[in-house]
Order: sequence, then structure tokens, then C-alpha cells
Amino acid sequence: MIGRRPRGAPAGFASAIGLPFALILLVAAAVADQGAGFSLVLLGGAAAAVGMLYLIFPHGPQFALGTANGLAMYGCLYVIMGRAGFPEAPEWMRALGFLLPVAAFVIACRGQRETLRAWAQQDATADLTHLPRVARWLGAIGAVGVVCLAAPVNRLVPVEQGWALLAAMGMIALIGAVAVADVVRLLVDVAIIFRNVTRRLSRLAVPIAAYSSLWSLLAVGFGCLYRIADGASKAPLFHGSEGPMRLGFSDALHFSVVTLSAVGYGDIQPMDDGIRLLAGLQMLAGQLLLLFGFLEIVRGSRLGVAEAGEGPHAAPENRRGAAGE
Repeated sequence: MIGRRPRGAPAGFASAIGLPFALILLVAAAVADQGAGFSLVLLGGAAAAVGMLYLIFPHGPQFALGTANGLAMYGCLYVIMGRAGFPEAPEWMRALGFLLPVAAFVIACRGQRETLRAWAQQDATADLTHLPRVARWLGAIGAVGVVCLAAPVNRLVPVEQGWALLAAMGMIALIGAVAVADVVRLLVDVAIIFRNVTRRLSRLAVPIAAYSSLWSLLAVGFGCLYRIADGASKAPLFHGSEGPMRLGFSDALHFSVVTLSAVGYGDIQPMDDGIRLLAGLQMLAGQLLLLFGFLEIVRGSRLGVAEAGEGPHAAPENRRGAAGE
């Protein structure tokens, strides 16, 4: 017996799976070039897996978050590896290959639910002491992937590629089922770390907003200067893919953003020494802004820790209260 299901979802369950399911939906839409059928298999398989795992571990929202996130990452890797190693495998075999490890993991979780329940329902700090064991089974799965990519499987006929894919995914499913305890602990730890990071980000909203505002101000301001300088010049000051060009405002703003972010696409290049100097000043301003943003984020993080009454930056009354407890 799985046990009596609680009334309603536990606190935080909807928010715990909302973002990962949005990611799964995004991945499913992106891999539609593999066929609409595979996108539906990815969505349906992920939803069914998370739903069944919720029935097994009804009080584990962090586990639901880690599982949904893991399924999204697994879907991405499966598409990339499948396209490289088994490009002509039949669609039904590709769908079955995707579902094999998912089904094996769910079945293994149900078989060991009594042992895994405490880990799956953990909602405290992440425990990373089991990472050496995780490295072993991840290495085994990686070895299967390396063999599949190194072997000339992609030269086989489509049906043989499909059987090779199923054999490889069957091995991965077996590894995942054997190491199910470590997989569950890893998924929970990843979810707890993700939750803690998002909580810290909420404390950094003010410095992030200030940095974004100043960055936008620099981008728009210098974009306007580039446009005004080019418009006031008798000859074009910029060079495009087709030769000298006049900058419209959108082109000037694009060049400003590319310069400020130090991307350097090269589609628009300054030809005038004055414009090059102006671009250099913008890059310097961008570096100083980056330094300012980093310092403000560190300062905001320390203030958040102090307000929580943790660490050497905690307020004296908080430290006394913690000591008294």
C-alpha cells in the first residue's frame, strides 16, 4: 500500500513544479523538429512520471521540483545524443527509448518507497556527502554515451539504429534503477539548492534593478550619441556587411548594446577615430558598471545574511537570540 493520500497538494507544490514544467514545455516545443509525436511523448512522459512520483511521495515538493527539472535536462540530452548517434532510428523506437529510463526510475522508486520516503520528503539543507557515489553512476551512464558516439552506429540501417538505441537506453535504465537512492537524493539536493538560490535572489532585487537601470541608461545614451554623430557627419562613420552605412536609431542602439556587453558581432564597425574613442569610453563605463553591480550584489547578500541572523554579519541582537536558544 502506498498510503493514504493527503487532502490537496502540500504547501509549495504548485510553485515547485511550475517552472520546471514550463521548461519541459519549452523543450517539447523546441524539439518539434524531431516530430510532433516525440514532443507529445516528452510532455506526456514527464507529466505521468511526476504525477506517479507524487502519488508515491505525496509530501515531497522539493523532489517534484528536482524530478521535473531532471526530466527537462534529460529530454535535451536525449535529443542531442539521439541526433548524433542514432539519426535515422524509427520514431516509435526513439519514443520508447526515451521512456525506458523514466519508467525504470518510477518503478524502482515505488519498489523502494519506504526507504526513499525520508529523502524524497526532505525540505532542509542539501546533503552533498553522497556525491562520490553519484559520480560513479554518472560515469557509467557517460561511458554508455561515449560508446554510442564512438561506435559507427549511425552507419547502420534505420531499424538497426533503433535497436542499438533501445539497447543503450536499456543499460541506462538499469543503471538508474540500481542507483535509484542516489538519484533521488541528488534530485532533492538540486531542488533545495535551487530554492535557496531563488530566495537569495529576492534579497538582491534592489541592486539588480539599479544595475539594470544604469545599464539601460548607458546603452540608450550612447546609442543616441552614435546616431547623432553619424547623422551630423557628411560621410558615414560606420561600416556594415555591404560597406559604409548610415545608422538608423535601431542600428545605433544595436551597436551600443553589442559594445556595452562586449559581444563584438562585427556586423557594424566604427570607421572614425572619434567614434572608436566613444566606443572605448562606453566599454570602460560598462566595466565600471559591472564592478559596481558586483559590489552591490555582494553587499546585498551580506545584508540579507545579517537580517536572517546568520554568520559574522548578523545583528548583535540576532546573535544573542540565537545563542540564547
